[in-house]
Amino acid sequence: MSTKKPHAKPARPFFSSGPCVKYPGWCAQHLSSFPMGRSHRSPEGVLLLQSVIEKTRSVLSIPPSYRIAILPGSATGAMETALWSLLGQRGVSVASWDVFGDLWVYDLKHQLKISPLDIHQAPFGAIPSFHTLNWEYDCVFPWSGTTAGVMIPEPTWIPLGRKGLSVCDATSAAFCCDLPWERLDATAFSWQKGLGGEGAHGMLVLSPKA
Repeated sequence: MSTKKPHAKPARPFFSSGPCVKYPGWCAQHLSSFPMGRSHRSPEGVLLLQSVIEKTRSVLSIPPSYRIAILPGSATGAMETALWSLLGQRGVSVASWDVFGDLWVYDLKHQLKISPLDIHQAPFGAIPSFHTLNWEYDCVFPWSGTTAGVMIPEPTWIPLGRKGLSVCDATSAAFCCDLPWERLDATAFSWQKGLGGEGAHGMLVLSPKA
């Protein structure tokens, strides 16, 4: 996994917590052949969704044994799906240092009421010690802070022989840096940060273990 600072900067380095600038040459006419008025259940919609899933697997080098889902509600919906569907069998360790990490802490503590809950929080612009996470539990963490921009420097603190699941909010990391899929069990992201648009869709990548 490469975390080196790039030598070349983009011509339009715009970034925000919402949709970013579109790719060069984009215009609304590019959507003229899309089935904009058709349901996702239509034959055209099913083929389009399958195409997006296959391209996502190829671009992000997701292993063939991993399942990829497209969900409503952006990355937030995908992450909530993972939290509410996968957690509760054991305790949870959660790492937070930014807006969305704090949201997952709130959900785990007040909505799901997970117990035991092991919280590792750091102030804005800093990062917690990941080596203190308890992998007898399921572990929840963002890969990079959407607003602070602080990113996990390396992935080896996620053990390959972990007992619990690793649940990762990667919406500010997918398409921007390499992700160590062998160390991630449930990974949520949207297209808005790395690709400049989303249409309120989220993606969830599940390992065979998840």
